[in-house]
Amino acid sequence: MKRILASNHIQYGAIALLGAVIFAPVGRWLVLEWVSSDYYSHGPLVPLVSLFFAWRVIPRLERHFDNRGLMLLSVSMAAYLLALSYRAYYMAALIMIVILAGMAWSYWGWQGLRKLAFPLAFLVFMIPFPFVEASSLPLSLLTGQIATRLMQTLGLEVSVQGAAVSLPHVNLVVGAQCSGVRSIVSLFTLSTVFVYIVEGTWERKVLLFLSVIPAAIIGNILRVSSLLLVANHWGAEAGFKYYHDYSGFVFFFFVLLTLLSIAKLLKCDKIRSDL
Repeated sequence: MKRILASNHIQYGAIALLGAVIFAPVGRWLVLEWVSSDYYSHGPLVPLVSLFFAWRVIPRLERHFDNRGLMLLSVSMAAYLLALSYRAYYMAALIMIVILAGMAWSYWGWQGLRKLAFPLAFLVFMIPFPFVEASSLPLSLLTGQIATRLMQTLGLEVSVQGAAVSLPHVNLVVGAQCSGVRSIVSLFTLSTVFVYIVEGTWERKVLLFLSVIPAAIIGNILRVSSLLLVANHWGAEAGFKYYHDYSGFVFFFFVLLTLLSIAKLLKCDKIRSDL
């Protein structure tokens, strides 16, 4: 028995070492992206959260070998190596999750994969996709235009042309930092965990998750609108140097409170007992 256990430990250790070597290039890329990108500063927390939920599920799983998992593992491994050869690291990181899914499927069977679906799928939030940063500028322009229209409705003399906003006492440029993309990405990550751990039907949970989109957009528009008011009364330095960063935290908590209120309205505000 001791020899069997020792043999199993050696096999698991060898698999873990092989996985570390294969995934090392993507791991290095992820760390560099997390350090350098403001949009994914939450990245290191995502694998830890996934590991926590997987740790809660795995002890209740029974081993059930399934060849279909090996097929998925083989195909995804080939796709992973191909993505690495083209240095498409974000694609390789996405395929890495599929590889882990194939491993889970082959070891614990289809039912085991279903139970591990959330910890595996949640890893998507650690991947810095290029379209996220690319969306910040057009979203900031749209936010600036809507905020300007709102301020005009309230009687403020303000005009907008592209990213340039003209106020009676100061001229401003609404840049990518006003898009709210950084907070939106973090909010989506946090709300996904929240939706997973609360009780409720899947229809209500989907509605709760989708409610983050309008709440985040409206919250950011109100934030930029208030920034224009501050800049108009106390100058551009007060608006963009002091109020800008402070208002980001206010915006984040505003959307969180909105999400909690919607969860209570949908009766999805109690933690699941099966976690």
